[in-house]
Amino acid sequence: MALVDKVVVITGASSGIGALTAQMLSKRGAVPVLLARSEDKLKETAAGIPGVFGLYACDVTDGAQVAGTFAEILRVYGRIDILVNNAGYGKFAAFTEMEPREFDDMMNVNYMGIVRCTKAVVPHMLERGSGQIVNVASMAGKIGTSRAVAYTATKHAVLGFTNALRQELRTNGIIVSAVNPGPIATDFFRTADPSGNYEKSVSRIMMTPEHVSSKIVKLIEKGKEEIDLPVFAALGIRLYGLFPRLADKLTYNLMNRK
Repeated sequence: MALVDKVVVITGASSGIGALTAQMLSKRGAVPVLLARSEDKLKETAAGIPGVFGLYACDVTDGAQVAGTFAEILRVYGRIDILVNNAGYGKFAAFTEMEPREFDDMMNVNYMGIVRCTKAVVPHMLERGSGQIVNVASMAGKIGTSRAVAYTATKHAVLGFTNALRQELRTNGIIVSAVNPGPIATDFFRTADPSGNYEKSVSRIMMTPEHVSSKIVKLIEKGKEEIDLPVFAALGIRLYGLFPRLADKLTYNLMNRK
């Protein structure tokens, strides 16, 4: 897909891979439209975007706000070619340490936020007969680990939603893609792991946000339906699918470092 003049809406765009993806898309001639809760942070991010862009303060947990924001984007730009659902967060803690409310809150952002934003664009894309929806999931959506029960559940939901929606829209000219990254060196860990212990334990395999963002842009350009990051993880996922219980036992010490 040529990205010149494509209108790309990106949620969670005030920092990390959302912000970097917006910058990279702009350099390729796209028109990134940045969404996040904080307008001030969005304006800081926008300072690094070389081309035309848009920005809107939008909380993906607020259905009315999401609907209104996307309606305004369509009014201003006339179309939405690509939606990158990137908003999300995690918290690593033992199951017994987390309250049900925390499960609700994480699911509301990580999963229902994607549902709300996708609901806002699919009718428009169906009418045009084209479009791409990119959902940033996680390797956690494919392999569960200890102290990440709530987060893993949200990403399993995202992948299930993505895979089913892909089949539903396959004949309508709409590509539905999943990006499944492992650990990324971003502010995600300030909330997920304030102690810094997990971040240190996986520092050797930690990816840079620049690397992940570049892969997201390539996925969009090529119209790919899924990528697992880092690359070696794709093989591990296949082996896990074949021998899940054996893989759990063999990789316990490696995977459970939170």
